[in-house]
Amino acid sequence: MILSGEIKTGDRVREQLIAAQLGVSRGPVREATSALERSGLLTSIANRGVFVREVSTEELLELYDMRALLTGFACALIASTGSDDHKLRLEALVATMGEALASGDGPRYYRSNLDFHAALMEFSGHRKAAQIYDTLLKEAHLSRRGVLSAPSMMDQSNSEHEAIVEAIKAGDAARARELGERHVLNGKRRLLASLDKTKTDAVGSGQEDPSRRIPRQRVT
Repeated sequence: MILSGEIKTGDRVREQLIAAQLGVSRGPVREATSALERSGLLTSIANRGVFVREVSTEELLELYDMRALLTGFACALIASTGSDDHKLRLEALVATMGEALASGDGPRYYRSNLDFHAALMEFSGHRKAAQIYDTLLKEAHLSRRGVLSAPSMMDQSNSEHEAIVEAIKAGDAARARELGERHVLNGKRRLLASLDKTKTDAVGSGQEDPSRRIPRQRVT
């Protein structure tokens, strides 16, 4: 519900309400909220309750840096040890994203993009890297959905996917690592560009600078 946006960033998570929606007792919901708090999706505020965590700009940029390292690492491993089936499945995911672009289906592209990056981590065969990446992605997911909303950005992103898969198919681990890292860092640059545009538009319209509303609290 959090990752789909049904429960939004900053919303309070009400155990009794969710338990009623899911048809379960409050016990499992309480256990789930504790687990989600440990994973970085929720935060508990004394005397107020549990809320969907708001990720600061600085923290989100750090998440991109760490995801870049792990993505490059995974791409290099697949280039060195990946099976032909893995490479075909990566190609198929890139093709699916291309079809989504051609039809103007942004949500389908977004889902396939997540599937592609999940496949990179799975096919790398490195369980600990995949586990860390999953945690980072869930935190980043709270803020990153809008970054790929523009067709030009999706097209550029998928061209980078194609280059990654070509390097993996060629067995060029060094090139695959470089392209994997660069792809995620390009996503970071796209995010910064979108934030700059939002800030400029807000200032031009006389609205409050949105960057001032981005919470700076860090939750450990």
